[in-house]
Amino acid sequence: MIIGRILGEVVATRKHPSHEGRKILLVQPLALDDSARGEPILALDAVDAGVGDRVLVAQEGYSAMTSVGRPNSPIDMSVIGVVDEVELADER
Repeated sequence: MIIGRILGEVVATRKHPSHEGRKILLVQPLALDDSARGEPILALDAVDAGVGDRVLVAQEGYSAMTSVGRPNSPIDMSVIGVVDEVELADER
């Protein structure tokens, strides 16, 4: 799983039937300090996330498919939660 920020929605005039009724989101992966990490990715939305939201992304095929309720969907990433806060434990 990764933490990311929603940059926008992707509009597709044609998509796989299992994607009907779901948003495809453009997500910027984040480091723990909220800085960008790598290139933006595409993920199917399961939680009605919006632009600017910090989210949790499942990035493994089976987990991504089942978390959006589409077990036969050809996806490998899905937005499965909105992150309210990240708290890091002190290293002692």
